[in-house]
Amino acid sequence: MKMNCIIVDDSNIQRMAVARLIKNTPSLELVAEYGNAMEAKNGLKSKKIDLIFLDIEMPIITGFDLLESLHDPPQVILITGKAEYALRAFDYDVTDYLHKPVSSERFDVAVKRAIKKHRLKTVAKEDDDHIFVKSNLKKHKVFLNEIKWIEALGDYVKLVTDEEGIIVLSTMKSFEQELPPDRFMRIHKSFIINLDKVDRYNSREVEVSGTKLPLSRNRKARLAEILGK
Repeated sequence: MKMNCIIVDDSNIQRMAVARLIKNTPSLELVAEYGNAMEAKNGLKSKKIDLIFLDIEMPIITGFDLLESLHDPPQVILITGKAEYALRAFDYDVTDYLHKPVSSERFDVAVKRAIKKHRLKTVAKEDDDHIFVKSNLKKHKVFLNEIKWIEALGDYVKLVTDEEGIIVLSTMKSFEQELPPDRFMRIHKSFIINLDKVDRYNSREVEVSGTKLPLSRNRKARLAEILGK
């Protein structure tokens, strides 16, 4: 699980130091660096960021000012040269607070805290990300991230998950409407796939979790557009 992160600091030297620590941490992916808070705020509008390494003391707009301007900020690890900011920092529900110069040991501790919070949030989100289906007169709770594909079986559909196959009385069309279109796609009259499970594809078939499924000719362009290939 990699966390996308950015650095916001007006000091080139400090940005370089933090970037070096990030690049030596396999669980972090450095997406961008910003020399001021305004650039960072604009960047956050177009990038999905999980963690900000944020300097407090910056000209015009401080790190605290930036946090106050964000409606739903990602996790934040504040970095500063002044210890007196520590108490105020935690009023902003930051993940951690690092004092300059940042040691690799203390950096690792802060990152581990961020990863733990990220995992808890992700698990909670996945727990809410489900549908209920009726099979054999029983209601089943099915997590969307566990579905690999849905297959047409006459008057029924078969949900193929990581653990089992669940037979549900439904048409493909009506079941397709139950699924989020940004995560699932109908690639053939008989198959709907979980886009996150796609291993590879060509003009005739899609490999999903190691299984090859047929791809309709008129769906290939749409699949390529969605997967960005």
